[in-house]
Parts: sequence; C-alpha cells; structure tokens
Amino acid sequence: MDKAPTKDRILDSALTLFSEKGYDGVGVDLIAENAGIKGPSLYKHFKGKEDILGELIEKAERYYNANFGSVKNPGKTPSSMEELIVMSLQRVQFTLHDPLIKKVRKLLAMEQFRNKDIALLATKYNIDCVQEIYKQIFSAMIENGVMRKCDPELASVTFAAPVSLFIQMCDREPDREQEAMERIEKFFRYFAEEYKI
Repeated sequence: MDKAPTKDRILDSALTLFSEKGYDGVGVDLIAENAGIKGPSLYKHFKGKEDILGELIEKAERYYNANFGSVKNPGKTPSSMEELIVMSLQRVQFTLHDPLIKKVRKLLAMEQFRNKDIALLATKYNIDCVQEIYKQIFSAMIENGVMRKCDPELASVTFAAPVSLFIQMCDREPDREQEAMERIEKFFRYFAEEYKI
C-alpha cells in the first residue's frame, strides 16, 4: 500500500500534534519527524507552521461543509419532525466521532484563548454556522408546513445551544457520552413536540 502524499502526512501530523500539545507547543521539526520526513523537507510543501495551520483550517472547513452542511448548502429539508430528529442526531454523531472534526474541535477549544483568529473560527463553527444552517432548515420547514410559524433564527438558537453544551461536556468527560446523547435526543423530541404543526 502506498504511503499518503507527503503534504497530507504533514497536515495529519500537525493536526494530531496541535490537538494534543497546542499550537505553540509544537515546532516544525516535531511535525516533520512525526510525518516521517526531515525538518528541511517540510519547507518544500509549506512556508512554516502558520501556513500549515491555515491549510489545515481550509481542509477541515471543506470536509465539514461536505459532511455536515454549510450556510450555502444546509442539506435536505426534513419532511417531518422525526426526520429532523434523525438527521440532527446523525450530525451530532459525526461531530463527536469523526477523527478530523474531533481533533479540530479540540484544537479550537485549546487555542481560542491564545489566538484571535482561532477564537473567531471557534465562534464561527461552534455557534454561527450551525445556527445559520438550522435557521435555513427551519425556514424551509415552516414554508413547507412541517413546522409551526415562529422566528426561525430564535428557533435555531433554541435548538443548537443545548447540543453545543452537551458536545463540550463529552469532550471534557467522554465517559458521559451515552448520557449526553440520551439528553440530546430527549431535547430534540421536546423541541419537535413544541414546534410541530
């Protein structure tokens, strides 16, 4: 089996190390060593550590948008409240378990207090994007007669905020994931009951 391209190995190495040690705790020599190359070889692919971080964020953003949804493509509009619950539980599972997303989330959580750009990314992905995606979904569900008339922006905040808190709890206390998932599903069912036609 062929090894992954060097550039991909560097990115994977950097993300793993950044998510374990923090951005400032990792040097380019360690990234290179972990990727199975010599330090100077890294500069054939990247200008430096900041360039690696920038490309990692772009890669993660493309991957997240393709697998979770994005503001430009929020995904299929559920045709029932049950479909909303199933789709949303799948998105939570993806967020919790996808190896790339898990490492990026850990990196954002650690570095948001040290790096202004990363703080903005953490807000974008943990709050703004998710709420905008669900605002669009809820607007379409209201228009399709699946969801009662309401302010879709406020409904999206109501829907997304508790889930974000439970995901943070799982990151801190992984042994409580089953409990968190049960509480998230219970909340989704409560929301569906409150907002159904």
